[in-house]
Amino acid sequence: MALLRALRGLPEFKRLLELRVVSQFGDGLFQAALAGALLFNPERAASAWAIAGAFAVLFLPYSLLGPFAGALLDRWDRRLVMVGANSVRLLLMLVVATLLAFGAGDLAILCGALIVNGFTRFVSSGLSAALPHVVPREQVVTMNSVATAAGAVATFAGANFMLLPRWLFGSGDTGASVIIFSAAVPVILALWFSIRFKPRALGPDDSRRAVHGSVAYVVATGWGYGLRTVASVPTVAATLTGLASHRVVFGINTLLVLILVRHSGTTDVGGFGTVVLFVAATGLGSFLATLVTPAVVLRWGRYATASWALGLAAVVQLCGAGLHLPVMTVCGFLLGALGQVVKLCADTAMQMDVDDALRGHVFTVQDSLFWVSFIGAISAAASVIPDDGHSTGLAVAGSVVYLLGLAGHVTIGRRARPATPPV
Repeated sequence: MALLRALRGLPEFKRLLELRVVSQFGDGLFQAALAGALLFNPERAASAWAIAGAFAVLFLPYSLLGPFAGALLDRWDRRLVMVGANSVRLLLMLVVATLLAFGAGDLAILCGALIVNGFTRFVSSGLSAALPHVVPREQVVTMNSVATAAGAVATFAGANFMLLPRWLFGSGDTGASVIIFSAAVPVILALWFSIRFKPRALGPDDSRRAVHGSVAYVVATGWGYGLRTVASVPTVAATLTGLASHRVVFGINTLLVLILVRHSGTTDVGGFGTVVLFVAATGLGSFLATLVTPAVVLRWGRYATASWALGLAAVVQLCGAGLHLPVMTVCGFLLGALGQVVKLCADTAMQMDVDDALRGHVFTVQDSLFWVSFIGAISAAASVIPDDGHSTGLAVAGSVVYLLGLAGHVTIGRRARPATPPV
C-alpha cells in the first residue's frame, strides 16, 4: 500500500515506467523470435561457434560504439533521443521481419537485428539515466528496483508470448517473421509514450561538469569521459567489476545450456521451451531480487550486499557443475537473483554518485561492459566446449570468475568506504 501511494505521488515516474514496460516487452518478444529463428530453426543450423558468432554480430558492434553514441544522452534532450531511437527501432524491426519472410541469409538478418538492438539499448540507457529526474533522491533505490522488476516481468512476458505464435505459425522463417511483425506493436506504444513527456523533463542537466563543445567532440570523447568517470567513482568501479564477472559466468552457462539442448536433438517448441524455462528461471530470480534488494541494502549497505551476493554466487555455480539441466535451471534462478542484486547496486551507484551531466556516459559504459563480458565469455567457451556441451571444467571456471569479481569488488570498494556511504 505504501508503494502504491508513493507511485500515485510520482506521475512522471509512472509514465517512465509505462515506457519501460512496453519497450522491454517488445524487446523480449523480438529477442526470443530472433533466437528461435537463428538457433532453434529446422531450416538453419547452429554450432557452438555459430552461436558465439550470432551473439557477437548482434551485440558487439553497439557495445564498442555505444559509449560514443551514449554521450548524446548527456548532450541532447533525452526525450527527443528516445523518440528518435524508438522510431528507427520500429522501422528496422519491420525490415528484419520482412527479410525473414523472404528467407534471407543469416548475415542480412543479423545486420538488421544488431541495429535494432543498438537502438533498443540506447533507449534502455536513456531510461536509467532519466530516472533520478522523476524520483526524489531518497526514493531512487526503491523506485529503481520497481522499474527493474517491471521491466524484467515485461521482458519475460514478451519472450514467453512468442511461444504461442511459434506454435501456431511454425518454427521456420515464416513463423519468426510473424512474431517480429507483432513485436512492432509494443514498440509503437513505446514511441507514443516517449512523445508524451514534456521537453527536457528527463534531462540532462547543464551542470558545471557537462561536456561542452561540438557534437562531434562530445561523441568522439564519449568512451574517454565515461571511463574516467567510472575510474574516479570507486562505488561505480567496484560494482561494475562484480557485474562483469557475473556476465562472464552467465555467458558460459548460456552456451552450456544451448549446446546441451541442441545436442539432445530437439529444435522444435519442446526443445526451445527448455531454453525458455532456463531463461525464465533466471528472470524470475532477477525479479524476486528486485523486491528484496532495497531492504537488504538499507540494512547492510551496497558494499556488503554486493560482496555477499558475489560470494554466494561462486558457491551456487559449483552446485551446477554436474551439468544436469534441472539442477542448472535451479542454479540459474539463484544466480539470476544474485546477479541482479549486484546490478541494482551498480545502477544505484551510477544514479546517486555520478553527476547527471555524465550519467548517460557511465550507463552506456556499463551497457558495453555488460555485453562485451558476455560475448567474450561465450567466444572463449566456444573454443574449448566439446560437441555435446558436457564440460564440467567450464562450470568450475565460472565459480573462479565469481571469486575474482569478489576480490576486485572488495579491493576497489574499500577506497570509497572511509569518505562515502557503503557501495
